[in-house]
Amino acid sequence: MKKLRVRKHAVVLNRSVGGDTGITVILVIMAIFMFLPMWYTLITSIKPLGELNMTPPRFYVMKPTFKNYIDLFTNINATWVPISRYIFNTIFISVMSTTGCLLLGSMSAYAISKVRFPGYNFVMNLIVYSLMISSTVTGIANFFVYVLLGWLNTYTISIVPVWASTLGLYLMKNFIDDGISDEMIEAARIDGAKEFYIYLNIVMPLVKPAWLTLIVTTFQQVWNAGASGYVWSEQLKTFNSAISTVISVSQGAGSAAIVLMMAVPITVFVISQSNIVETMASSGMKD
Repeated sequence: MKKLRVRKHAVVLNRSVGGDTGITVILVIMAIFMFLPMWYTLITSIKPLGELNMTPPRFYVMKPTFKNYIDLFTNINATWVPISRYIFNTIFISVMSTTGCLLLGSMSAYAISKVRFPGYNFVMNLIVYSLMISSTVTGIANFFVYVLLGWLNTYTISIVPVWASTLGLYLMKNFIDDGISDEMIEAARIDGAKEFYIYLNIVMPLVKPAWLTLIVTTFQQVWNAGASGYVWSEQLKTFNSAISTVISVSQGAGSAAIVLMMAVPITVFVISQSNIVETMASSGMKD
């Protein structure tokens, strides 16, 4: 039996060397400008007091020291609430907020994407318009709702409002529209699969970049959230809220605190950046 011969044609991109060099130079310059603030913050956190106030600021350190980190934990431990409590609150609120936002957002996105119901266009317009409204505009109305529900000064007020975010729902919905055909869903239903089985075993694995993006963006948002005016008990405050006081007292300890707070979100983003880019490319505005 004769084998078919398949000719392989090399794909040649019609780009000049000068164009490639120019693009590379521009990208390198942009990367340097984006990296410099993080580098300066990191360097500042290990500068001794004598180098902190040098003019002009220097992007290097002559006598590195970890005294700023020691001062940070010393100042926080001086309060009557242990630092472990602040760290627990931060992790607990971040995990619960992210988990709830993922579950509600993905389930709602699947239902809106694959089920046509009366008022569908109205619901979609409402979701899009809600992305344009700042939380500052609805702050007073939200406060009255929180008082009515008895959520003030509780974990609930830091967790449940995050679940109502429509950004994750919007990204997930558009990704499901592009990545999963109606024929695939109908075939699963004909085979006897229930809706929750389809959602869990078919939809979620196929939209992994979307829900990973949702996890990263939500986690970063909650992790970096500052002090809340709705929570005044020290036992319920997060690590970010606690270090805001330290920053105002000591510049060096404040730099060390900023490094610790930004380390986790940056690490999570670096690990998941390819999925984030794929999601953003597939979740643009659509009719």
